[in-house]
Amino acid sequence: MSTASSNPLQDFSDALASTVAQTAPSMIAIHSGRSTSSGFILRSGLIVTAEEALAEESEVRVTLPDGEMATAEVAGRDPTTAVALLRLPRADLTPASLAASVPRAGEVVLVVGAREGAPAAAFGIVSRVAGPWRSLRGGGIDARIELDVRMRRMSEGGLALDAAGRPFGMAVFGPRRSVLVIPAATIERVAGALEKNGRVARGYVGLGLQQVAIQDGSGTGVMAMSVDPQGPGAAAGIHQGDVVVTWDEQPVRGVSSLRRSLGPDSVGRTVKVGLRRAGEPVEVSLTIAERPPA
Repeated sequence: MSTASSNPLQDFSDALASTVAQTAPSMIAIHSGRSTSSGFILRSGLIVTAEEALAEESEVRVTLPDGEMATAEVAGRDPTTAVALLRLPRADLTPASLAASVPRAGEVVLVVGAREGAPAAAFGIVSRVAGPWRSLRGGGIDARIELDVRMRRMSEGGLALDAAGRPFGMAVFGPRRSVLVIPAATIERVAGALEKNGRVARGYVGLGLQQVAIQDGSGTGVMAMSVDPQGPGAAAGIHQGDVVVTWDEQPVRGVSSLRRSLGPDSVGRTVKVGLRRAGEPVEVSLTIAERPPA
């Protein structure tokens, strides 16, 4: 008696649907202002979501996996790594088990978000994997993971799953609506700081900067357009109109590159700053402070 052969495509489809269903109990729909996005239970009482999807100074409502609505409190947000942490005093929700592994380029991937108490899914592949990097806002991210996947806005903040169904990070939009993954290691580190302090420490120099061309044509620098009289720049002796040409003995290529050097590990460091003041070279030592709360 012969046995009917299985349909590989149907088996694959069933496996994808099963993986989404297994992840759904950890997924939360986030409503902030006019924005609807996704998040997931990190551990009891804590939800991680995409910082960029949260409105400023707006109540955050969440839809739980069973469709119940609740109000969550913003515990902290870090725009430099796209991670925001919400508090929800509920112990009956299922945390996601984040995997520390990073997938390889070419592996298949699922992005699972939430909408009105039901899961929302997108399918694609990992298009690129690279090492640690800094965002344009200076946040340290443990790996650069790019996805080739068509993700809807409401799924931003959802989980990215590898072929084994393991969530390895949070899916967010990058430049030109590309999809990036904030890896589990970054989420755990940043969420821990947000839970404890409500923010992630960032470096502060107390200077309003603008990129300029150096007068002798030797390159570019950044001019101090304003100086906080109580800030580290003023304490180091930097004046309004000074042009910063080197930072920590490296050429300054622009405001963005200098800002990226002011991550959490920069606080308390003393760096040598090379200036041009009225065309003359000047060198000062500047101790980076922690950026005061906004």
